Amino acid sequence: MKAHKSRFLKGKAIATKPIPANVPVTVLVEQYFQAYNAGRLGEACQLFTGRMLEKDVTVGMSLTGALTPAGLGGSCVVPLIENGFVDWIVSTGANLYHDTHFSIGRTLHKGTPFVDDRLLRKEGVIRIYDILFDYEVLLSTDDFFRTVMRNPEFQRRMGTAEMHYLMGKYVAERERVLGVKNASILAAAYRSGVPVYTSSPGDSSIGMNIAEASLAGFGVQIDVLRDVNETAALVLDAKRRGGKSGVLIFGGGSPKNFMLQTEPQIQEVLNIKEKGHDYFLQITDARPDTGGLSGATPSEAVSWGKVDPSMLPDTVVVYLDSTVAMPILTSYALARKKKRRLKRLYDRREEAMALLQREYEKASTRSR
Repeated sequence: MKAHKSRFLKGKAIATKPIPANVPVTVLVEQYFQAYNAGRLGEACQLFTGRMLEKDVTVGMSLTGALTPAGLGGSCVVPLIENGFVDWIVSTGANLYHDTHFSIGRTLHKGTPFVDDRLLRKEGVIRIYDILFDYEVLLSTDDFFRTVMRNPEFQRRMGTAEMHYLMGKYVAERERVLGVKNASILAAAYRSGVPVYTSSPGDSSIGMNIAEASLAGFGVQIDVLRDVNETAALVLDAKRRGGKSGVLIFGGGSPKNFMLQTEPQIQEVLNIKEKGHDYFLQITDARPDTGGLSGATPSEAVSWGKVDPSMLPDTVVVYLDSTVAMPILTSYALARKKKRRLKRLYDRREEAMALLQREYEKASTRSR
């Protein structure tokens, strides 16, 4: 008698073949990441390369946690930008600030978390877990941003995308002068036309130095309301062009919410008909049961209108340290996908905002 084959047993059989030496990342992911969070990371790689990197998908990426001090800006984020795999970014200001250390010729060092921080303080050494660097690194980076922010083009009100674009020009020039290759997110985003937003611009050393410039009488002002509408406009523009929207989330926190709230801004606040982001891929070490946004699941996001409910199967959450997942995901994508044409969304911001304004006015007329 033939045994009944359950529909739940259609998945690929778990393999136990020995892993070879120096296995390529594609083989590692596709043949040896079989279960648990290795399995989820494998699914993330497949979702990212198989669906999110299609030419009609606009990909937003959020960055939280001290990723750039660990070198992940130049090693991973920059290649993602330059290969057209990321179209817009929401980052903590701290990631952009610490990333700039490398561009202006400063060094950070591998160390140990098991050290007396009182001794580090006496010797002028800063610690980010097991990364160590001289206090002068902070002072020189502060000086760089203070000097940049005093230039004439910054003496007005602007959103963070424009501010970071202008900063990126100076960072790129410093890299050129020093002979530094592809170190900075800001420089790469400037060259590739990728808008970079900071959801809490005052919550970083960049914001602190902007505040100093204000005390010194300079006229730079950050328009956070512009950022809210502009990010929503980029998503709406992608959808109205017949494309899709995908979000690639490293960590959680404010950047995650700022990226996902674009859809509630469109639907709930502006009353424009939309369905939510089409693809959701998150790398996080946060649990969902504590109520924090960093651990909130894509199915929960559906209830807010952040994710299209019909696309819920096209969502993956990997419970893993971003410093482990990001290099694997990046290397896998570079191996499996050809370079995409740059969308240069920075250059299309005004066009997208005009679309948002028109649809908002139509929606307002209908609701009267």
